[in-house]
Amino acid sequence: MEAINNAAAALGFLCTDGIVLAVEKRTQSKLLEKPKTSDKMYKIDSHIACAVAGLTADANILINQARLVAQRHRYTYQESQPVEQLIERLCNMKQSYTQFGGLRPFGVSFLYAGWDHHHGFQLYHSDPSGNYGGWNATAIGNNNQVAKDKLKTGYKKEMKIDEALEFSVQVLAKVMDVSATIERMEFATLKRVDGEVVFHVLTKAETAALLKKAEENSKDKGDK
Repeated sequence: MEAINNAAAALGFLCTDGIVLAVEKRTQSKLLEKPKTSDKMYKIDSHIACAVAGLTADANILINQARLVAQRHRYTYQESQPVEQLIERLCNMKQSYTQFGGLRPFGVSFLYAGWDHHHGFQLYHSDPSGNYGGWNATAIGNNNQVAKDKLKTGYKKEMKIDEALEFSVQVLAKVMDVSATIERMEFATLKRVDGEVVFHVLTKAETAALLKKAEENSKDKGDK
């Protein structure tokens, strides 16, 4: 849990037209090559993605297992696996690692964003013990209690994706130890387009436009 609480923050918002994930990116050495893909958000299957906080190596093991479970279900039944069923399978594995000597729990928490025909859009949080639960909005990682307090006062169930993205900028800015910049924030959306579930990580240009819009709206509210 210490590794999770010290990890970069991750937020999730359930909206009327989709789900928003927002994560803080920690600065790394300039000598390191920049990753080609996000190291905080991952696509598990066509209809489900996740954000992580904790040990990246542990996260990779669980994400690979989740992808394997999802593809086995798709191969067997010729359809995508229900979101909660996939998460339950993964959490059973996590819980088993707390039961035997010589094993240690996985040091990572997940925020899962998914859609299925049974329950529509769903947001789940799971911890190293294997516990999981559905949320409208929640936070994991560094200063997660500060983020949750902000969510309690500012989150609304009627939010659209665009509103949630702007709100996520405000919440991330509260939990980060440094000023909010494009390099320190990353956002993604999961929504349905023409009947297909689409997971999209915002580009740098889209993130810059989002931060600018959020700043302008914040100034307008301040003027009033």
